[in-house]
Amino acid sequence: MPLKLLLQLSGRNILRHRRRNGMMLAALVVAVASVVLMNGLIRGMQRDMADMAVDNLVGHVKVLAPGYRDDPGVQRSFALAADWRSALAPGLLEGWAARLQVPAVVISERGTRGVRLVGVHPVREAVSFLGDVEMAGEFLQDAGDGRILVGRALAEQLETAVGRRLVIITEGVDGRSREAGFRIAGLYDADGTALERAFVFTGVEALQKMLGTEAVTELSMRLHEESQLPQVKAALAASFAGLDVLDWRELQPQAAAMFVYADAAIFIWFLVMMGALAFGLMNTLITSIMERVRELGMLRALGLRGRSVVAQVVLESSLLMLIGVAAGVVLGWLLAQALGEGIDLSLWAEGVESFGMRAVLRPILLVEDVVLIAALSLVLGVAASLYPAWRVVRIKPLEALGR
Repeated sequence: MPLKLLLQLSGRNILRHRRRNGMMLAALVVAVASVVLMNGLIRGMQRDMADMAVDNLVGHVKVLAPGYRDDPGVQRSFALAADWRSALAPGLLEGWAARLQVPAVVISERGTRGVRLVGVHPVREAVSFLGDVEMAGEFLQDAGDGRILVGRALAEQLETAVGRRLVIITEGVDGRSREAGFRIAGLYDADGTALERAFVFTGVEALQKMLGTEAVTELSMRLHEESQLPQVKAALAASFAGLDVLDWRELQPQAAAMFVYADAAIFIWFLVMMGALAFGLMNTLITSIMERVRELGMLRALGLRGRSVVAQVVLESSLLMLIGVAAGVVLGWLLAQALGEGIDLSLWAEGVESFGMRAVLRPILLVEDVVLIAALSLVLGVAASLYPAWRVVRIKPLEALGR
């Protein structure tokens, strides 16, 4: 039978049962739209996890002294050669920052807290969250600035403010305690309160002078493309012999694991929604066929081959899926656009931060994801139509005409 005639028969059969097929199409549109929207939200969560891990003073790759992660003291530091970038091909780095990071105790008139005291060069901190925070007061002027930046949440705990002095106690390179007073230059407002409570920043040269060293404890780099990571790691490992060269997945294993689980969540959600829909489509097609047994039997008696009947049923299913998938993708895209400003999760900020996410979740739709969803939906639709088609072929023409 010509394909044009098969398409005409399939289209008429769909229009003949408008109510039933309309309900099936509505379910299909809702299912595909929900999969597209959920995919976008999970991708947004996944992107947040990766960005937060990289922004959290980690970068895409970091150089550390052996044992620093287990015992992060100034004794586990290293000297940074002026020509270290010559080991890397030009154009790989978006930015880099050399820091001196040590554990410390900060004391105010109202309280005491344990923090991470970080010496930074302000100009280079565009590679971390510090380069994109809201600031009350002033930012550090240069690497020699002896003032400090404190997070808003930590300032509230210590009951202090911009312009006041805090005392910080830490360990020097000689193993003795070092104590100094610092004036607060500004209060930074990060994406999460955990960061605001954890880090206190000052100029790296000022901190080196306080601790009696000229070394740094970490070299953090941000790349233009994460795909360049293996190349950069190999070059750095050869250049920094005896030091640890680690990427963000190794430094943030929890975020890396959640990143992988997000892919599994997308796949599971698709299987649940589209699997249920495939059974609904199969049931609809079987019902339609049982109502047309006499009609199909007559066509078989007139010489319509079994493969033509199978083709008609598969085409009917494919037409339903094409219309439903197209409408579902458009609806899912419109819903994602409507949520362009994101979903505010600030009421659950602490729980969200524990997953390495920001307080505002924005959906991200990838073209390859949408294409994959549409293709898999069509494949499931064709697969769901095979059993009803097989049922049709098994019905003998004389038996069908007698019903």
